[in-house]
Amino acid sequence: MKHFLSLEEHSTNALKAILKRSEQLKSLRGDETHQPLKGQTWALIFSKSSTRTRVSFEVGIRELGGRALFLSARELQLGRGEPIRDTARVLGRMVHGAVIRTFDHQELVDFAAYGKIPTINALTDHAHPCQIMADILTVQEKMGTIEDRVVAFIGDGACNVATSWVFAASKFGFELRIAAPEGFRPNEALLQRIGGNVRVTDDVRDAARGADVLYTDVWVSMGMESEAEAREQTFQGFQINDGVVREAKESVLVMHCLPAYRGKEITDAVLEAHQQTVFDQAENRLHAQKGVICWLLDI
Repeated sequence: MKHFLSLEEHSTNALKAILKRSEQLKSLRGDETHQPLKGQTWALIFSKSSTRTRVSFEVGIRELGGRALFLSARELQLGRGEPIRDTARVLGRMVHGAVIRTFDHQELVDFAAYGKIPTINALTDHAHPCQIMADILTVQEKMGTIEDRVVAFIGDGACNVATSWVFAASKFGFELRIAAPEGFRPNEALLQRIGGNVRVTDDVRDAARGADVLYTDVWVSMGMESEAEAREQTFQGFQINDGVVREAKESVLVMHCLPAYRGKEITDAVLEAHQQTVFDQAENRLHAQKGVICWLLDI
C-alpha cells in the first residue's frame, strides 16, 4: 500500500515518475476516454479551509473518472472527539482513497496506518508535498530541469512549504537558499538528517543573488492568526520586491503558492509582473495531484 505523506519518504526515481505521469496527464486533459478512477470514490477530509487544494483535487478525481466526497471536520465525528484511527477504519471500508488537509501531521500518519487505503497529504503543519510537486513541474516546464538550479525561499523558513523544499533539495539536486529571521528557520537536526545543498541566511539579497527561482509564502499560516501582529513585525524586510528581483537572474521565476498578501511577503508590482508563472503554478496543482493519485494506484 503506497501513500504520499511527505517527499522525504520517497526516492528520487519515484518523485520523477510522478512528475512524468503528471506531464502525461496534463497533455491528456479533456480526453474523456481516460478515466482510470471509474467506479472509485475518494474522500477529501479537510480540517483547514482551502481554495486551490480542494478545487484541484475535486476536479482531478472527477477528470480521472472517480467521485470526490468532501468532508469537513465539522461534518465528521472527528469534530466531536472520535479517534482518528476509528474514523480511518470506517472510511477504509467505504472509500478507495483519502486526501487529508489537517494541522497535526501525526493524524495523517495514523489515518494511513489504520485506514489501509492510499492516503495523500493535502497539507499539514509539517509538510505540503503536493504543492512542491506542482512547483517543480512548473520549473521544469519553463526551465527544462530543476537540477543544478538555485532556489531562494524568502520568509518563514520553518513553515510546511519551506520544509518540503528542504526535502526536495535533497532529492532533486538543486541548491536551496532560505532567507529567514532567527527563530523561523529550518530545524538544524532536520537539515543534518536530510543533507542536500541547503544554506540558511538572514540576508535576503544574498540569498536572491543569481537565483533561478525566487519563492515566498504567507507570513501568517492558518492557525497562527493570534501571532499575526508579531509575525508581521518580525518579517519586515523578508519580502520579494523589485530590489530583490534585480539580484536574481534576469530569467528568474518568481513563485508564490497563494494566497498572496500583497504588500507583505511580496509586492503587488512583482506579483503582477510574474503572474503568469504564479498562476501556471496554481494550475499545475491539478496535474501534479492527478499524477500522485495515478502513481499511488500504479495506473
